[in-house]
Amino acid sequence: MSIDVNNESGTEVDEQAVLDIARYALARMRIHPLSELSVIVVDAEAMEQLHIQWMDLPGPTDVMSFPMDELRPPSKDDDEPPQGLLGDIVLCPEVAAKQGAEAPTQHSMDEELQLLTVHGVLHLLGYDHEEPDEKAEMFGLQAAIVDGWRAERGLTGPSPAPTVS
Repeated sequence: MSIDVNNESGTEVDEQAVLDIARYALARMRIHPLSELSVIVVDAEAMEQLHIQWMDLPGPTDVMSFPMDELRPPSKDDDEPPQGLLGDIVLCPEVAAKQGAEAPTQHSMDEELQLLTVHGVLHLLGYDHEEPDEKAEMFGLQAAIVDGWRAERGLTGPSPAPTVS
């Protein structure tokens, strides 16, 4: 798996954890091991510009996903996953810090960025949360991936609750 993490935000983030959870999520979703992903960490001003340009919405947001090859997880265990360029995930640590602090299970900015990374990966794979059934499926997968990753690393305490909208 080729995953690049580029921190342009000026904020110190746990880039290794972002890389590790992205790799874990892609493996869990059975994405081809030679697929490529880019994760970019930006400040609130850059995120706001992207949010306005691509979503026509004001203010910065937490995570944005820009799919490239529209890869999807294989439908059966014995199907060979396709290889390709997944796309870009853009994260904003300023928004993540605020969301983590305001979440019912308060957690750190880095924990929120880990959750948002998984959220972004799922968006790249075609998952969405516009409809209640889609939201239940996506957030269920998101929680299972974050919980599995945390369990493998022996991290204790509650997993971050979904704070993305």
